[in-house]
Amino acid sequence: MAARKIQDETEVIRWFEEGKTYQWMIDEYKRKYGINTVPSMWSNFRRRRGLDRRIARDDDLIPWEVKEKHRWLYPVAMLRAEARHRQGFPVTDSDRARLNSWKEMLEEESAVVHYDPDTEEGFFYVPRQEGDDDLIHQPKTKTTARKNADRD
Repeated sequence: MAARKIQDETEVIRWFEEGKTYQWMIDEYKRKYGINTVPSMWSNFRRRRGLDRRIARDDDLIPWEVKEKHRWLYPVAMLRAEARHRQGFPVTDSDRARLNSWKEMLEEESAVVHYDPDTEEGFFYVPRQEGDDDLIHQPKTKTTARKNADRD
């Protein structure tokens, strides 16, 4: 159904190529066409047309379903920044500096990120163990509810 709301696919593809945000598209469609849209409509259009993702999602770096109260803590913010970096998304100079400093700290401490959703703190730095070959301590199973939808 959402496809019928799209008035000009070429225009929308150009907006994606220009990096327009979903909110900008929502506002522009309301202004230009008088049509109300929602972010999921634009996301579905992007996916159906095979356009590049707008965010980095890496369920290898963030394999957990992170509780709402833990979603903006520093360790997971840095893991998101690293995911953006690895996938070639732009990373601001300040985020790059914080990320480099954070990774240096992990290296110096021989530590990795561990997540325990049943604690108030949520994220912890734990000693690197055998098998910890990245920035996190891999859980036995991934619990993320939002896997990378573009991965084959």
